[in-house]
Formats: sequence, structure tokens, C-alpha cells
Amino acid sequence: MPILVTGGAGYIGSQTVLDLVDAGETVVVLDDLSTGFEAAVPPNARLVVGDVGDAMLVSSLIAEHNIDAIIHFAGSIVVPESIADPLHYYLNNTSKTRSLIEAAVGGRVPHFIFSSTAAVYDSKELLPVREDDPVRPQSPYGRSKLISEWMLEDVSRVHPLRYTVLRYFNVAGADPQKGVGQATKGASHLIKVASEAALGKRQFVEVFGTDYPTPDGTCIRDYLHVRDLAVAHRLALARLRTGGSNLTANCGYGRGYSVMEVLRAIERIAGTKLDIRKTARRAGDPVAVVADPSLARSELGWTPIFGTLDAIVGSTLEWERVRPY
Repeated sequence: MPILVTGGAGYIGSQTVLDLVDAGETVVVLDDLSTGFEAAVPPNARLVVGDVGDAMLVSSLIAEHNIDAIIHFAGSIVVPESIADPLHYYLNNTSKTRSLIEAAVGGRVPHFIFSSTAAVYDSKELLPVREDDPVRPQSPYGRSKLISEWMLEDVSRVHPLRYTVLRYFNVAGADPQKGVGQATKGASHLIKVASEAALGKRQFVEVFGTDYPTPDGTCIRDYLHVRDLAVAHRLALARLRTGGSNLTANCGYGRGYSVMEVLRAIERIAGTKLDIRKTARRAGDPVAVVADPSLARSELGWTPIFGTLDAIVGSTLEWERVRPY
């Protein structure tokens, strides 16, 4: 049955589209190409250029293709940007998600998978975090995603829409052989930025804060390979199609690395020395965020296979060397 993937020309969306197509699924991609790339969409998926908040367009796509499921990636994801421009995030991430859910209900779409974030959690809680731990987002980005989670929960009580929310930890890595990786101009993700610097595409790498209560003073994150994350979406869809109930699950490996550990790994694998410049903390950055992924493993049957920092860094460096777009 056809699947509508919003934001399917973006970094995580395009990797998931590729995984779905390889599994024999029929995929329609809706993307405004503001941060995505037409070249990232496999030729055997249909690309429609448009806004996920355009209710008439979404409704027409649902009806035309008899859409069985929506996987919703489209949105804005940069924490500091959300603090500087919260209204943009509540429009792009919350209001447009509300419009999409309404179109799904109107078109009787039975299955919905939502791209959420570990930024919904209280960063002061003990690690690793579980899905039933307190949710107290520290940024408009996290709040905009949490509100969308609540909307799905409320709507599913009164409409025949079953959903899965996947809370991503720090997504990185690439699939250079398939031509899929992060190509967003000016991306701020650590592994992406440091890989560009290692290959001479940036002059230096900034470390935002070295006085955190961690072993080396820098933030700790759970880095997740994008290829493993794509598989989690396919498994979540299979579970919903076989009658699975609503689910909210963490997607991470349960292992954290500090900023400095990541930078040293990139230097080692790239065989170069980075120009590392230490600066003040950024607003909204939690000290440490590490997943408890037990629920995704037990409920989805998710068994990650790229779960090492070297695999993530190595694939990112290779992508940056051969990047086709």
C-alpha cells in the first residue's frame, strides 16, 4: 500500500525512502526542497514539491494514491535557531503537523509515524532516559515536537488513526554507496561539521562549552547511524500494519560520547588534526542525552548493525569525499 513520506528529500527522510523502496514499497515524497534535494529521492519514488501545511495538496495526494500510511519527517531541527525564532518552529513543526494530521483523519489514513526527538526529555534526569521519564523540553524545538506528540495521542482516542512516535537521539552517518547523506548547507551537527573541517571544507570546529559536569567538560550525546534509524521506521510501519497499538519509542544505542571524544575519533580516522576552537555554551544544549532503546528493540524487533562511533564517522567522511549533490 502506498506511503506518503513528508520531508522525504531530506537527510533522514531520503534514507528512509531508499530503505522502503528497496523493500518493495510504493512511496510518494512530499517536500518543499527548502533543506532537501531532488537528487536524494530515488527515481522509483514519486516526488511532489510542495508544503506539508498545504491541506488541499495533502488531501489530494492521499485520495489520488490511496495512501495507507504517513511518515512525517518535514520540520525544522536546530535548537539554537528555535530559541532565536520560536514562532517559526511552532508554525513549521506544530501548526503544519496539526494540518497534516487533520488531512490524515479526513482521508482515513490508518497509520502515522512521527519523527520526534530526545529534546523532549528533562536533561537533568538520570541517564539513560526511558520513554516514561519526565518530558520537560528545554527549547522551542523540543516543545514544538512534544505538542505534536500530544496531538497524535489525543486524535487517536477519537479517530481510527494508530501511530508510532520515534524519539531520535543524535542522528549522523551516511550511505555513500547509495548516494545518501547529509547535504544541508550550513548544517550544525557536530559529526557533519567536523568531517567537513577534516576534509578542508571548513576552517575550524567550534566546541560550545567546556565546563559541563562531564569527564572532559563537554556535552555527551548518543549518536545514531541514519541507516539504522531508517530501518526502525520500516519496522514501525510493519508493526502498525499487523495491528500494533500506539507506541512511543527511543531510537538510540544507549551509549554516549562527549564532543571531544567525537572530535578525536574524526582526527584518528581522517588522519588529520582539527583546528578546535573552544567557546561559550549555547542556550538550550543539555549536558548529556543517552537513550534506553529497550522498547524499540522489543516492540519493533529493531537490531541496529551500524552502532559504533567509527562506523558513523567513517561513513560521514566517505560521504563528504564523494558527495554527489
